Amino acid sequence: MDRKIAVVTDSISCLSKELIDRYGIIIVPIRLLVQGKEYRDSVDMTPTEAYELFLQDPERFNTTPSSPGHFLEAYREASKRAEGIFCVTLSSRLSTGYEMARLAMEDARTEIPGVAIEVMDSENATAAEGFIALAAARAAEEGKNLEEAFKAAEEVRNRAHFIAFLDTIRYVYRTGRIPRVAATVGSMLSIKPVLTNSSGKIRFAGAVRSRTQGVDRMIKMMRDKVGYNPVHVAVMHAYAPEEAEKLRERIASEFQCAELWVSELTPVMGYATGTGTLALGFYAD
Repeated sequence: MDRKIAVVTDSISCLSKELIDRYGIIIVPIRLLVQGKEYRDSVDMTPTEAYELFLQDPERFNTTPSSPGHFLEAYREASKRAEGIFCVTLSSRLSTGYEMARLAMEDARTEIPGVAIEVMDSENATAAEGFIALAAARAAEEGKNLEEAFKAAEEVRNRAHFIAFLDTIRYVYRTGRIPRVAATVGSMLSIKPVLTNSSGKIRFAGAVRSRTQGVDRMIKMMRDKVGYNPVHVAVMHAYAPEEAEKLRERIASEFQCAELWVSELTPVMGYATGTGTLALGFYAD
């Protein structure tokens, strides 16, 4: 075994491949249902490929949550490289993932006895969840034990935020937050929602009429949260790499970034936000 602990999280964490490889994080891929076929998020197809299929037929693009078996498979892999496992999941108020991970933990006690497992509800989503997993992975790299890694992750969980600007409100009805007819009318009126996280849920933070206004709103909201402290930031995009790079450059020039990286927004979220979405996951030191 290489380390005291191994870190597991789901693909909604939007961690870049470089970070996953760098810290040896094990990803449980959420399943995508595309035109009647099941695919593993970021395993069987890239997010870009998934969004291209989404654009071809949005109505036949959906998702399905992970099962205890999916998490147990990740725990088996983690147990080969560490004596303890730390798992971070999507907010339990958005998905059943946390409960599935805990059920798998119970099964693992019989199958891989002697390996301690802790499961944390991130109370968040996307790279805000990813930063929590990263905190644990960085603690693991420093040789910290399971309890210390949990504490490091908890400290970031208390400060992590998520903001997203959607190019369209057309698909938001899939979250169950608004009726489909309202989403259709809003799309016709070019209403572009801004979303954020609060108490483990994704909530509407307002709406704008242009992409420029949407980006400005996200920047202001992040400034209000972090002030002028050093900040860790992830820029995410749904099929909009050039705009994500422009947003990264703006954040680099306006904020004191302790770290700043770009990744694709998981299609598991994108099926409800649509392409063109830009999002930020961040926390202040």
